[in-house]
Amino acid sequence: MLNDKRILLLIGGGIAAYKCLELVRRLKERGAKVRAVMTRAAGQFVTPLSVGAITGERVFTDLFDLTAEHDIGHIRLSREADLVVVAPATADLLAKMAHGIADDLATTALLATDKPVLVAPAMNPRMWAHPATRRNVAQLRADGIAMVGPNAGAMAERDEFGEGRMAEPMEILAAIEAHFGIAEAPLLKGRRILVTSGPTHEPIDPVRYIANRSSGKQGHAIAAAARAAGAEVILVSGPAEVADPKGVKVIHAETAQQMLAAVEESLPVDAAVFAAAVADWRVADASDQKIKKTAGGAPTLTLVENPDILATIARHGTLRPRLVVGFAAETQEVVAHARDKRLRKGCDWIVANDVSPETGIMGGDVNTVHLVTAAGVEDWPSASKAEVARHLVARMAAELAGEAR
Repeated sequence: MLNDKRILLLIGGGIAAYKCLELVRRLKERGAKVRAVMTRAAGQFVTPLSVGAITGERVFTDLFDLTAEHDIGHIRLSREADLVVVAPATADLLAKMAHGIADDLATTALLATDKPVLVAPAMNPRMWAHPATRRNVAQLRADGIAMVGPNAGAMAERDEFGEGRMAEPMEILAAIEAHFGIAEAPLLKGRRILVTSGPTHEPIDPVRYIANRSSGKQGHAIAAAARAAGAEVILVSGPAEVADPKGVKVIHAETAQQMLAAVEESLPVDAAVFAAAVADWRVADASDQKIKKTAGGAPTLTLVENPDILATIARHGTLRPRLVVGFAAETQEVVAHARDKRLRKGCDWIVANDVSPETGIMGGDVNTVHLVTAAGVEDWPSASKAEVARHLVARMAAELAGEAR
């Protein structure tokens, strides 16, 4: 806990400024006292009113505020804190810090402070990679400034992807707690989580099968993120294209029937995430010998429906997990189909995405999802599948802890 720790939060002028509202909320939950200083540019993204409503304190914006400066307010602000946090730390703010420029309240407080400083950089990938920024970052690190992030992911600018996204609020919070020597309990410690991943292969004969294009990247990333969050994880995987994550119990299955059996044998669990792309149908009578091509034309295959793993577990009675999450891979009317699927299957959440060929999501490293719950739809920005996994695991942890908003 951060009981009575005093945090001075300097909010820079980047689009990631909105994440500071969540950061402040999390800090307050842990007992910290938060004061905020906003740059003029930050006011283009969040308002002093919204920040002040969460901090419960006046938000400072003006170096020449007579009310605050009659007792040298910028000195008092910078010296009364136990830690100064800069988030988002834009390229402009980093440059001013590196060169000792003090031309507004935020930079003046930074120059006047004798307390530790933690910055969370956030900017366009090309700005982050620019030689000037690299020099400034090197200088700040040499000066003893601590940093968290930035992460790789999609940018606000269309079709921009790379390193430069501000660290997520929970990552910044973890860095703050680490500064004070506080080891936060893993989000899912003591929880048992089941994840399915990859495709299924439904045999036609010994050399042919029915399948789909799933790589298993998203499901495996969710299993790894849940393990990193402290959970005991069981991963039931079809024939995926990626390596098994470390520290996770992996059960390999080939067909939908095998996957369902493995899932049922793994119950009970606290939460189950069904990310596997299970084939809807299988051949009624798969041949035990290779079907030979003949002059008479293609063979006739009789298909039967596979078991519905998501619906089966969502309606499993006493062994139903507390939280059941399904996936919906769609090519049109993504959210509408996902809403319908959530109700039909009886699950709690659906993670929906558009897997049309032009999106590159199926088999790719980036995903754009919509989280459909009983409360509504959350449209998440494009991000790496690892980042989507971390975000989903954080939401699951909050739900299991009874903290979901």
